[in-house]
Amino acid sequence: MNFNVILLNAAPAVEQLSNWDKFVEALLLMAIGMLTVFVVLLIIIFLGNLLIKTVNRFFPEEAKPVVQKVQAIDANVQEAIKKAIVAISGGKQSAQNIEKL
Repeated sequence: MNFNVILLNAAPAVEQLSNWDKFVEALLLMAIGMLTVFVVLLIIIFLGNLLIKTVNRFFPEEAKPVVQKVQAIDANVQEAIKKAIVAISGGKQSAQNIEKL
């Protein structure tokens, strides 16, 4: 069948609709589109969570203990830092403990 004939026959039906009917049809199409996007996003979220749970179940990450090594700071350097803090703060502040990170 010729599509031009179908389109020409359908055109008067659209023109016969009132403005209110066109508005309602537009709202209906918008609602269907928004609902479709919402459902697709829910499916993506569900599948993403399922993938995360599956990977965590079959390939668990091994916990590695964190060991912090604190290196000792030379006594002369500690004294210089303490004196610098007192000098900069005008004697109002002092360092109690100095550790290297």
